[in-house]
Amino acid sequence: MSKRLKGTGVALVTPFHMDGSIDFASLENLVNNTIRNGVDFLVALGTTAETPVLSTNEKRQVLEAVLHYCDERIPVVAGIGGNNTAEVIEQLNDFDLRKVIAILSVAPYYNKPTQEGMFRHFHAIAEATKKNIILYNVPGRTGSNLLPATVVRLAQECSNIMGIKEASGNMVQCMELIQLLPPGFKVFSGDDNLALAHIAIGMEGVISVAANCFAKDFTEMVNLAIINKTDKARKIHYKLLTGIDLLFAEGNPAGVKAVLSMQGICQNAFRLPIVPVSDGTATKIAEFLQTIQGPGINI
Repeated sequence: MSKRLKGTGVALVTPFHMDGSIDFASLENLVNNTIRNGVDFLVALGTTAETPVLSTNEKRQVLEAVLHYCDERIPVVAGIGGNNTAEVIEQLNDFDLRKVIAILSVAPYYNKPTQEGMFRHFHAIAEATKKNIILYNVPGRTGSNLLPATVVRLAQECSNIMGIKEASGNMVQCMELIQLLPPGFKVFSGDDNLALAHIAIGMEGVISVAANCFAKDFTEMVNLAIINKTDKARKIHYKLLTGIDLLFAEGNPAGVKAVLSMQGICQNAFRLPIVPVSDGTATKIAEFLQTIQGPGINI
């Protein structure tokens, strides 16, 4: 499994119709488009998928749909996490995970557990499943920071905890994490605008929001970075950087769905409390897309 999870994973959005129901036809379109443009694996039911506003049954339907549309062309990771340990374990037991290569599980949010609390949370999850687990540290959204020492402890005590999506944005913490973890433990970037830098310091790749809509260029950048063709990767990084920043200017996935709607992949539709980006940001996004629709960068 460790050989199959590398490079660019895409944290898929959940397309909606304007009435708020799930748009499965657009989800199929998105899955096919990202695979066609070279991404290495898919992540269903991540934060970008607006999972907090999906019912348990809808989560199950979305995961089943992604697996069906993907049809084993590339690996699929399922996001199953939360701040209620017992509920996470219940979903692990309830969902059909036979075709899922790994679980992505976010650090508990809002209740802000201690490092010991997070250790016990993930340890309990690891004991409840035979599936491989990728931890997800995103302090800006959870309010708690899963520190390198705790990740190392989990890696040492839980054989099926095999990776982490690191989105602290703290380069010193990222380097400490890579330095301390045992060989074979995978570290993925969770910050699209830092992905190039993260790979340069030793990460395996990225689980990306931007790859929903900039899949071809973003994947090429990551692939070049992995083989140390940094000069060529840097050109694509700066080609995309303004667009990546715009994706997050008014929260995720508001920006990426604005782009996807302009590309004709899905509608610019959400469930509250997420709303579309402002007219001003939408204009900036449209202007950026115009700049990258011409001939590609000569690399």
